[in-house]
Amino acid sequence: MSVVGFDFGNESCIVAVARQRGIDVVLNDESKRETPAIVCFGDKQRFIGTAGAASTMMNPKNSISQIKRLIGRQFSDPELQKDLKSLPYAVSEGPDGFPLIHARYLGEMRTFTPTQVLGMVLSNLKSIAEQNLNAAVVDCCIGIPAYFTDLQRRAFLNAATIAGLHPLRLIHETTATALAYGIYKTDLPENDQLNVAFVDIGHASMQVCIAGFKKGQLKILSHSFDQSLGGRDFDEVLFHYFAAKFKEDYKIDVFQNARACLRLRAACEKLKKVLSANPEAPLNIECLMDEKDVRGFIRRDEFEQISIPILERVKRPLEKALQEAKLTVDHVHMVEVVGSGSRVPAIIKILTEFFGKEPRRTMNASECVARGCALQCAILSPTFKVREFQVNESFPFSVALSWKGAAPDSQNGAADNQQSTIVFPKGNPISSMKALTFYRSGTFTVDVQYTDVSDLQVPAKISTYTIGPFQCSTSERAKVKVKVRLNLHGIVSVESATLLEEEEVEVPVTKEPAKEATKMDTDEAPSDAAPPSSNEADVNMQDAKGTADAFGVENGVSESGDKPTQVETETKVEAPKKKVKKTNIPIVELVYGGMLPADVQKALEKEFEMALQDRVMEETKDRKNAVEAYVYDMRNKLSDKYHEFVTDPEREGFTTKLQEVEDWLYEDGEDETKGVYIAKLEELKKQGDPIEQRYKEYTERGSVIDQLAYCINSYREAAMSSDPKFDHIDVTEKQKVLNECVEAEAWLREKKQQQDSLPKYATPVLLSADVRKKAEALDRFCRPIMTKPKPAKPATPEAPVTPSPQGTEQPQSGDANAGANEESGAGSGKVPPESGEPMETEKPDSTAA
Repeated sequence: MSVVGFDFGNESCIVAVARQRGIDVVLNDESKRETPAIVCFGDKQRFIGTAGAASTMMNPKNSISQIKRLIGRQFSDPELQKDLKSLPYAVSEGPDGFPLIHARYLGEMRTFTPTQVLGMVLSNLKSIAEQNLNAAVVDCCIGIPAYFTDLQRRAFLNAATIAGLHPLRLIHETTATALAYGIYKTDLPENDQLNVAFVDIGHASMQVCIAGFKKGQLKILSHSFDQSLGGRDFDEVLFHYFAAKFKEDYKIDVFQNARACLRLRAACEKLKKVLSANPEAPLNIECLMDEKDVRGFIRRDEFEQISIPILERVKRPLEKALQEAKLTVDHVHMVEVVGSGSRVPAIIKILTEFFGKEPRRTMNASECVARGCALQCAILSPTFKVREFQVNESFPFSVALSWKGAAPDSQNGAADNQQSTIVFPKGNPISSMKALTFYRSGTFTVDVQYTDVSDLQVPAKISTYTIGPFQCSTSERAKVKVKVRLNLHGIVSVESATLLEEEEVEVPVTKEPAKEATKMDTDEAPSDAAPPSSNEADVNMQDAKGTADAFGVENGVSESGDKPTQVETETKVEAPKKKVKKTNIPIVELVYGGMLPADVQKALEKEFEMALQDRVMEETKDRKNAVEAYVYDMRNKLSDKYHEFVTDPEREGFTTKLQEVEDWLYEDGEDETKGVYIAKLEELKKQGDPIEQRYKEYTERGSVIDQLAYCINSYREAAMSSDPKFDHIDVTEKQKVLNECVEAEAWLREKKQQQDSLPKYATPVLLSADVRKKAEALDRFCRPIMTKPKPAKPATPEAPVTPSPQGTEQPQSGDANAGANEESGAGSGKVPPESGEPMETEKPDSTAA
């Protein structure tokens, strides 16, 4: 089982894997720890990650980046519209009101959803992890911003499905950072809580999280964020500053040229990094536009001056985080700063002034999220044993359930009797479940919606659930229990709906069975009850019930709403026994803006087709490169080490053929199929392989001949030796060995004379393979003879005949004889044999006795 964590950033991604010795950040194809989140569409294939980044400058309009800003957002979103102005590729509004990305792929314009493109990048990250682990990667943990809406979280899960991944959890990036920070701490207090503020300023957003640490656990106290305050905003300030400056000084407008915009933005990003460590920095770009070289210069104080509107927004998330955590600055013991945008000195200055303490950098600013994700995956995985550490996450939004009143209320004049109750308030633990009870006579709907969308700028309604149809056996309205779950990913959904019907049994009930029935009801309650964390919400739901009862309808009642009925049952001793029948009710889910399962399956199939096309093109490139490499390599060798092994006419003809293939590669053969390149290489090898073979035989022949000669001499010397260890071998056998050696030596001499008479460019008659076979045959014939073991010494003639009857009678002889035997054995220095040893060793001892 794979244990992998993905930090999917707006600009770049990091992959971390859990191994037995700890968490490692793995390297991509270019041995870099960060992989660009870019997909570049070409005429024949896609280029993803590092390959996509390399193609961006040459193909800006088909290079899709900053996908994280597009995922799960409506096209009309003001933040999205602002982002689109700086993106080089075309984005339009789809029929569902969400963005569609336009790119030229395989020679035609195509449209892709942000979820599809996100799936492509995740697929690339998956392959990076698989190459490092040498195993399939499926289970993982992915980091997401805390401000991601329900729809954005669902989109990430769909993209992971398209990539062939199964996320065990979507974890908030700041929570992953807190986990990576706290799990290694051995000095955490047992009672007093250690409060740490984590400030993550990434490429496009700022997130603040205050976490409380105790020994073996962390609790998220608050989340706050600014969705559009990141390092790229400082890049954008510099970009507009120099764009205006160059327009005035050089009379060029970079906004008219997509490639010039990309180059200037890249230069501004480098300039920002230089200014982080230096008081001033120059900007030089060659041939930016209209073949003009441009130069600029800026000081850090000027940069901070033009960045004031951005810097003023830094304090708001900090203040909000403290307010929601109900802490003062004095109660925050440490401040940890992470993220690629956190290196700007002006930001550090603001944080120091706000918290009254210097922010710390004890963590790797770029890799801490990926490490935290891998740790979370290891905690959830059964394959790793991780130190006990509990993560108590909190939900950053407030979500309510709303419904319409029953039909009689509408007839009484309440045309739109919309009621709601907050099921998961802000700060609710993740994950948790709540149960509500409705009284309905037929199919009804409930809506899941945000209670406050001021920070999110999205529609309030998340999803609608149609519960039904169902039939009630009685004329009264049925009791329906609805369970609403907030899962590990932070997604709210209606998990199940159950029809509860009480059936009366005619047998009278005594007091004792009544207690049993009550006990049964009580036993069932915990399975349906909400977690302890939902007590406060249960009270709210009961209040909602009280209000609804005025209209004659019970709505939004939690588990505690059933208890009065149970108490009433207890008092009726002689009532008939009641049995609760539970029936599952079908639920139809409608997620506003979400992908249908059929659409996800289609996207998965398209991804498979595109991945297959990419693989075919990579293999075609490899075959083409193999032909090109063979041409260059063989041409050099023909005039160097193969010079003596080929005739002049043959060399000239082969060189001409190589030149023709090289010209073909750069002209007609520039764009051919894999099979054509394979055939072309085989055609060249038909001429080149005999030359290579002659050279190879020449270089190897000497060593294999020496091996055969050594084998012949070794066996001949052994056969002619007077060494006593060979005395047991029959003379005729030794003569056979000598004859075999003479025959092999004669064969080798004859073949060697023939070979020496031939020129190097002629086909060899003495092949290394033949010499090896001869040596193996000689060894196979001679070895059994010369390594024949000596025969065993014959036993004493008396031993097998006379002792056998004595040996059978000896056990009857008595203890004295047995003792004598033992003494004689001891006196002769021999140990009496144990059971299971051969009888031959026993027989000489008994005879001696």
